[in-house]
Amino acid sequence: MARKFGIFFTIFCLLFTSSLADWNILKQHKTNDGLKISLKNYCESWRMNVELHNIRDYVVVPQECVAYIAKYMTSTQYKVDSERTIDECILHISTNCILEHDGKDAWIFDIDDTLLSSVPYYKNNGFGGNKLNMTSMEAWMSQGKGTALSHSVKLFNHLKELGVQIFIVSSRRELLRSATVDNLVHVGFYGWKGLILRGQEDECKNAQKFKAEVRSKLISKGYRILGIVGDQWSSIAGLPSAKRTFKLPNPMYYLA
Repeated sequence: MARKFGIFFTIFCLLFTSSLADWNILKQHKTNDGLKISLKNYCESWRMNVELHNIRDYVVVPQECVAYIAKYMTSTQYKVDSERTIDECILHISTNCILEHDGKDAWIFDIDDTLLSSVPYYKNNGFGGNKLNMTSMEAWMSQGKGTALSHSVKLFNHLKELGVQIFIVSSRRELLRSATVDNLVHVGFYGWKGLILRGQEDECKNAQKFKAEVRSKLISKGYRILGIVGDQWSSIAGLPSAKRTFKLPNPMYYLA
């Protein structure tokens, strides 16, 4: 009996301590007018402000929100949010763009969490709650296990049917080219005009600078960039830009 009580007391203490930690966190994040918020409120607000680009340069997801982010990234809501982004891309191309059909109409895609999902990797690596280990991530990428994001497959194929030239621009390093090509083709992404990865000369550039320079080179060759879609602000920010940019949701990590 005493042993059972001891176990019960230990569990109670752990739960109480956990709840107290959450309460302390929430207490620090009350609204100015004293409005009480739940942990879900706090984490949803954090995620939304990441998407709005108000929260930047974070290294990890707040520990109290890891479970919430994991649930979101594997939820119907994430799929609906992503699908809506792609629907807006298709609306843009059909209503705001006059295609010249001269081989110079172009669209840019990112890869990770734009064409290929990295959720299978993050399921085993803390859903953003752990600091990103690039050695581990690149080892996973080299295995070609990224799964296709169905909403992006729809846009990719629609653009091909319209004769728009597709360029895939990623911060993945050049040494991953073979594995990346195999992975993309295996899950249904093929027929692109160019796949541009980070070379040795780009190692010291941040993602935004690297991708902006790629766009500049494409424009200098006469391409008209009708749109860009990516999951990171660094994929779509900076000049020169496209006619329109679209961001897919992804609160698991921040890539500058």
